[in-house]
Amino acid sequence: MTVERLVIASMALLFLGASSVAQDRSTGGIKGKVRVETGAPIGVTVVIRQDEREVNRVVTDKSGSFLVQRLPAGKYALTFRKPGLSVGTIENVDVQAGKTRSLGNRLILTIDEGSIAFIRGSVFNPEGRSFAGAKLELAKILDDGSTKKIDGRVTNETGSFVFRLTPEPAKYRVTVKPSNAEPVSQDVEIDGAAVYRVALSVPAAPK
Repeated sequence: MTVERLVIASMALLFLGASSVAQDRSTGGIKGKVRVETGAPIGVTVVIRQDEREVNRVVTDKSGSFLVQRLPAGKYALTFRKPGLSVGTIENVDVQAGKTRSLGNRLILTIDEGSIAFIRGSVFNPEGRSFAGAKLELAKILDDGSTKKIDGRVTNETGSFVFRLTPEPAKYRVTVKPSNAEPVSQDVEIDGAAVYRVALSVPAAPK
């Protein structure tokens, strides 16, 4: 290749690079972090709309973060959806060319009471009476058989408790941990939005 051709090729590359930069600066972006009342913030679908028309969509990562790029300058609305959680919206997000608008972590998706799974139960003492103030632990049973604690409760004055969960199929273990007796557990398999009931009886303390 001659020197003249090398110079022309180099100028062409510089021109393409400059065009790419100019194109990036002509659009903007939106980033943020979604929090959830229960469960993990991963997998929340973020739909970006302009004038009621969907222009893009992304999914949050394991920390609940998302980033949308290459949006023409203008105002946008965002809708956040995940099964078992309420739908969230943010309106009138102003995007400017060459900038990424940060929404922070102000959005919290609460539980949708009409599409979640409830684990409701009662704890009884050795005499068969309601056990108030009993400490409970809810753990998710993983694929390898190990467990991961995700929540805790104390029974109310009637010995009752409730855990609220997203309806995705999963296995859970509810364990009551009395201070003077061995823990008692019961496994619950969730396969949709419904009420799952358990009853746990605490054994008598060893003498």
